[in-house]
Amino acid sequence: MSGKIEAKQLAAGPGWYVQDVLCHAGPDDAPFEEEHSTVAVAAVLSGTFIYRTTEGRNLLSPGSILLGNHGRCFQCGHEHGAGDRCLSFHFSADSWEEIAGAVPGAHHGKFDVPSLPPTTALLPIVAMLEGARDIGRPAMEEAALDFAGMALRLSADVSRDRRSLRTSDERRISDAVRRIELTAHELEGDRLSLTTLAGDAGMSRYHFLRTFRRLVGMTPHQYVLHVRMHKAAVWLRTTDAPLTAVALDAGFNDLSTFVRRFRQIMGSPPGEYRNNARRRPK
Repeated sequence: MSGKIEAKQLAAGPGWYVQDVLCHAGPDDAPFEEEHSTVAVAAVLSGTFIYRTTEGRNLLSPGSILLGNHGRCFQCGHEHGAGDRCLSFHFSADSWEEIAGAVPGAHHGKFDVPSLPPTTALLPIVAMLEGARDIGRPAMEEAALDFAGMALRLSADVSRDRRSLRTSDERRISDAVRRIELTAHELEGDRLSLTTLAGDAGMSRYHFLRTFRRLVGMTPHQYVLHVRMHKAAVWLRTTDAPLTAVALDAGFNDLSTFVRRFRQIMGSPPGEYRNNARRRPK
């Protein structure tokens, strides 16, 4: 499996470093046990995979946050699809203790869950991280600390669900997530309906909705919107494309709908978001 992984270090400092990790593993590659040599907090940028650790087992999809306690064993499996990409932040034990001590409610600084699902609370920072892979070390260090603190705060509110899922259901939802990730900007009308998505997965609407929400952390419609917003936010940060072009390319039929939805989810209009991102120190 090690030959299937490319890890490029983007920035580093005392007690922390950041890697852009690209994995090419697929269903024919058997997962193997590894150990977290640091505290790890990784944003999933593309692909899906099964993450197994002492704290549980979850399907991770774009927008999910992988959580790894120092010294804990883990496995990453790609039995439902090939490839993924993560932006992975690593902290030494001393550095993590310093961060956890400043986060209210962080308790002992340990994660009790294996991951965080995609949420609107995480969308702005994940979009910022993906669009900022080439920013300077000072700005990346600030982003790393903000990201770590947010992961600690949110993980305290996530309850564990240890009920088992059928492997076939897990595979069907993973396939649906990958289809949405690749085509969310193209889906319109009936192709967005729960009936169509459930039918494509070979599941009843109720079972598909319940299983999708449990694995992904939001409904299919919410996830489509999440993927579109993430794509738009990255483009706003990294290109000079007109707002109308960004809206259409992200899957919105008109600019007014895009601006309204973007403001609701990201907290500011697209133009203001782009300007604020460019004023961030390098």
